[in-house]
Amino acid sequence: MVQLFSFLLKSTKSPARAHFRSNFLDTLRLTLRGGHGGNGLPRYGGVGGQGGCVYFVAKEGLTLRKVAQGLRDKRVVASSGEDSSKMSIFGRRGIDQRIEVPVGVQVYDEQHKLLADLNEHDATCIVAGGGTGGCAGNNFIGRPGDNRTVSLDLKLIADVGLVGFPNAGKSTLLKAISNAKPKIAAYPFTTIRPQIGTIEYSDLRSISVADLPGLIEGAHANFGMGHKFLKHIERTRLLLFMVDIFGFQLSPRHPHRDCLTNIYALNKELELYDPTLLEKPCVLLLNKMDKEGAKEILTRLRPSITNLDSGLAECPEEVRPNRVLKFKHILPISAKNSARITQVKKQLRETLDDVAAEHSVADSEMIKEQLQQRVGVIGPKIT
Repeated sequence: MVQLFSFLLKSTKSPARAHFRSNFLDTLRLTLRGGHGGNGLPRYGGVGGQGGCVYFVAKEGLTLRKVAQGLRDKRVVASSGEDSSKMSIFGRRGIDQRIEVPVGVQVYDEQHKLLADLNEHDATCIVAGGGTGGCAGNNFIGRPGDNRTVSLDLKLIADVGLVGFPNAGKSTLLKAISNAKPKIAAYPFTTIRPQIGTIEYSDLRSISVADLPGLIEGAHANFGMGHKFLKHIERTRLLLFMVDIFGFQLSPRHPHRDCLTNIYALNKELELYDPTLLEKPCVLLLNKMDKEGAKEILTRLRPSITNLDSGLAECPEEVRPNRVLKFKHILPISAKNSARITQVKKQLRETLDDVAAEHSVADSEMIKEQLQQRVGVIGPKIT
């Protein structure tokens, strides 16, 4: 009877859909401890070996999922230093523990204080130092190593960040312009985890594009999974906004908003999350232009979209930003039109090249000014 009841109970539990079992992991919590310092030898003035440390090394091609799989119990302990002895007055140092993590990881302690930002290949940081060995200064008693719990927070590093509300066609665009294969369907929130695709050009140039799950109003305050997705925008070089020319309605309980209002709403969410994001160069894509009535809507809204300041007065107060975005380019497209997709790929490349050129000019002028200050002639000025 008990076995029959257990069988019936199991049969009522439907397994979670495979699509919702995300393989993408962008946060990992670890407990780390440095090795204990070895004891000294008072009779001979021997010094104990220092305990080993735990350190991170940033590597390309890694994921936090692989790191988590390699550290099943989420605990890493370095070995202790060797005690001093008659045969070895100076104890040997403990063995360090090296942990390889993905490039783009930020390390925080339990108070959410930033310990390290590993945004370059082979960047390293010591997270848990080893204890000092026993010597005359500590009565020849080795000290314990650091013991701390840290959080690894991964922020994707991509050339382009694709931003928009759900069902705007972002996944369709990513599949069309890159080698990525995101899930595509005719309902919102098809993308439930970030996707990265690479645009390949004939001259072997490549550009990485991050497709972030659709934002909702209140994402800046962590509604939905706001912070989990918005943080990935911070390290992109270019923001690619994508909106449906016919507008968007999240649910029957929410009002339907036209294309222009959605642009203001996206602008507002980024402004509230981090105002510095508005300083990034950005391009706007107006999608679904292949449908009937799209050209009429574009003709009516184009003046306000081109100059967002002009339409602020008519914008609903709840989505009205204090500072509007300045789009470098505005492209009406259809994500299913190959000719338009080619134009998008070309425009993204040109915009990134222009941004790189602007930064290089600014850097060269700053270096020139610094050199002039260093080697400038010191003495009275003749007027």
